[in-house]
Formats: sequence, C-alpha cells, structure tokens
Amino acid sequence: MTSQYLFEFDKSFNKNITGTDEAGRGPAAGGVFAAAVRFEKITGGLIKDLEILNDSKKLSPKKRESIYDVIKNNTLNKIVCVEVEEIEKINILNSSLKAMKLACESVVNNFDTLVLVDGNKLIKDFSYPQQFVIKGDSKSASIAAASILAKVTRDRYMQRLHEEYPMYNWAKNAGYLTKEHLDAIDKYGLCKYHRPSFLKKHFDSKSKQLILQ
Repeated sequence: MTSQYLFEFDKSFNKNITGTDEAGRGPAAGGVFAAAVRFEKITGGLIKDLEILNDSKKLSPKKRESIYDVIKNNTLNKIVCVEVEEIEKINILNSSLKAMKLACESVVNNFDTLVLVDGNKLIKDFSYPQQFVIKGDSKSASIAAASILAKVTRDRYMQRLHEEYPMYNWAKNAGYLTKEHLDAIDKYGLCKYHRPSFLKKHFDSKSKQLILQ
C-alpha cells in the first residue's frame, strides 16, 4: 500500500480532514500521547517524501524518525501528553480521548473540517464534526501521520525517563510490561512514572503466590 492510497482516502470525504491518533495506551509507565494532523497543501513531492507513510506500528523506529520532520514541517499539527497522575484519575481510555481532544482543538478552527479518529470511539464533549475509523492509521494519511508524531514523541520522552530511571530499561521496552520490566519492578519497586492501576494483576498474583507458599 502506498501513501497515495492514504491521501486518496482522506480526499474521498470532500472536506478538510484532520486526523488524530494516540500512542502509549498499553504501557504501564509514562504518559499517553496524542497528535492531530492536517495536511493543508498536498503536492506530488510531499506524497513522494512520505512514500513510506503508514501505521507507526508497521514502521521501524528509524523509518518513523526519517519522516517525522517532514510531517511536522508540512502540516498543521499538535502533540499532547496526558501524564500518569491524570491517567490514574480518569483511566487510560478517557486520558487517550482527552489527549486527542486537546490536540484536535489546537488544529481545528472551523466546522468545515472533519476529524477522523483512529479506533472505534469518538472524542467526548467535542464540538466539531468527527468520525471514527477502525484501523485508521493504515487507511488515512492524516491519521497515519498523527500516529507517527505521537509515537516518535513518546519514544523520545521514554528515552528521557530512561535516563532518570535506567533500571527499568524504558529505552528498550517503552514502558510495556516485558519480563525484564516486571523483574525490575519486583526488585526496585514502582517509581513516580509507573501507572499503579496497570500493575494490580501483577501484584495480586505475587501476593497469591506468597499465600500459597
């Protein structure tokens, strides 16, 4: 699938399109990021420069980085992070939707714009027209671009957190609960960047094991 197909998908709506996607719903550490992207001027050169554009999960870190600046410099865009404290208060789904809402409200400025939301949920309390697109990051150029911005920004953020807490190796696991990450949690405990609600099952299973012994 080429980027041309992704741009054609957006064009088929016959409206100004803003795409939004998130990164970081699954990890047990760090904030959740969302980006909103609107391509204002689409040229043949831009489509060629973004030839590898796709769902961020289908691209290597090197490829994501290679088109990050192209997207940033050729779109109206906004990247928002909702941090761990908020995630623990309102849950990860609501935090993801909140990040998308804040990002989109910074990019959308009129009702002629349709916001395409990756996934199967609409943004709550959002004033502008919107439509969810299941697996939108592999269908829509705007959503795919938003997924790249969110993912790369979050990976860079987790690298910074890794430098503060290297024992969890977040530079490699990005906060996901790999065996190495869980072993480090058992050894060092949680830090301020962990999401305690994501670790209840782990600690419950540990305590059950202790009871059995």
